[in-house]
Amino acid sequence: MRIVVVCGAGASSTFVALRLQRAAAAARLNYEVAGSTESSLAEDLQFTELLLVGPHLGEQIEAIRARAAEHRVPTILLPDDVFGDADGTRTLRLVQEGAP
Repeated sequence: MRIVVVCGAGASSTFVALRLQRAAAAARLNYEVAGSTESSLAEDLQFTELLLVGPHLGEQIEAIRARAAEHRVPTILLPDDVFGDADGTRTLRLVQEGAP
């Protein structure tokens, strides 16, 4: 599954993506996880199966979901404390619960 984690500038999404990738690999799940920016979303959605949105983009979530829906990409707004998920396992659980 290809998962994109999106945030405003790409820095925090990269950290979340790396942690999620490690947790998925440890669980022997074939996930490809990448961090990206909101401005790159149009290009990313073409190749994405699940979109994770950083909590600081909560005010834009409906617009982001609408864009993702055009590509039939499910979208999860990450919780405010996602950056404290040091090993990525909590984020992995969110993905597994919300993934199609």
